[in-house]
Amino acid sequence: MALPFFSKTTPSIRERCRADPATKLRLRYAPYYLAMDAQAGTKIRRDGRDLVMLASNDYLGLTFHPKVIEAARAAVLEWGTSPTGARCSNGSRAYHLALEEKLAAFLGREACHVHSAGYLSCLSGVAAFAQKGDVIFADKNIHSCLWDGIRLSNAEVERFSHNSPDDFRAVAAHTSPDAAKMLVLEGVYSMEGHIARLPEIMAVAREQKCFTVLDDAHGFGVLGRDGRGTVSHFGLDADVDLVCGSLSKSLASTGGFVAGPRDLIEFLRTHGKQTIFSAALSPGQSAAASAALDVLQTEPQHLARLWANTKKYTAMLHALGLDTWGSETPAVPIVLGSKERAYYFWQALLEKGVFTVMSIAPAVPVGKDLVRTAISALHSDDDLARIADAMAYAVKKI
Repeated sequence: MALPFFSKTTPSIRERCRADPATKLRLRYAPYYLAMDAQAGTKIRRDGRDLVMLASNDYLGLTFHPKVIEAARAAVLEWGTSPTGARCSNGSRAYHLALEEKLAAFLGREACHVHSAGYLSCLSGVAAFAQKGDVIFADKNIHSCLWDGIRLSNAEVERFSHNSPDDFRAVAAHTSPDAAKMLVLEGVYSMEGHIARLPEIMAVAREQKCFTVLDDAHGFGVLGRDGRGTVSHFGLDADVDLVCGSLSKSLASTGGFVAGPRDLIEFLRTHGKQTIFSAALSPGQSAAASAALDVLQTEPQHLARLWANTKKYTAMLHALGLDTWGSETPAVPIVLGSKERAYYFWQALLEKGVFTVMSIAPAVPVGKDLVRTAISALHSDDDLARIADAMAYAVKKI
């Protein structure tokens, strides 16, 4: 029997939560979970102040488009607020099938399945297909949803340096030639704004006979012909097995999708636990995404405006000597290099009426602490002028 003074008492879960240093720091400095009181386009209101939103993923600015709002309203009046169940049981509706057919046709895929969250789509796009004994090659900078899918699959994982086909080839050379292999990557890396080096990476994937899963949440609606995404941007539709993505960025809704050959989508519906056991996408959000997809195809001015704004914005940041990590897209990080500098820069922008999001290690690599910004087609010239003034002020503050 152990003597009492040698006993080590393990803190209870409640005690562990109360003592958590990361939570204490978050509550002290309050950079996250800031609730808005109102929003109209790129303008938000918080604590009685009017701010410009510079951190939204509403790339095409369709969240307030009248056709999108009216479609969501009409769907709720027709179908109610919720399907009240999972797709495999009582929750499947005609509007789900219509949205899936429209998305599949737009992406040039045979079939598609929509989920109530993009996180679920990307997670299940990995977890439903890989299994113990398989080898997954993963870019080190992929999103948390993909890492969770990898963990749930129980497959062996081999990481390669971010966006490096050479390191991918070197890592793959040391794996068993007999194992079933999967490649997991993103089309656009939202924290860095980088476009995947898809042609070179897919050349290695073909050598290794990889099943490829690409998360294109931030490429869909932004890159490719009429916004068809990263795969379309490079003309590699035949090489990528599954494209996963979100409805909450360019399609001004919530939810996600997995698109690919019909046999793979039916396999997902049979074996994907996240697909089988999660509630179906709501009527209003399905209709909003469907209407936004129509607008994307019939009103090309939104995509053109997005890229015009992106060029103006990045030129402004570079003129101020700010490090944008080589971003090639409307997702534009401002790398400050330390937690302290990132915090003071973020706070200075907020003082001047510009809302952004801070991201620090370990969410980003050490030394890459940053303020994440994102440009929208809705940003006006007045918005950009106000942002420029705030950026110049923030530079002086650090």
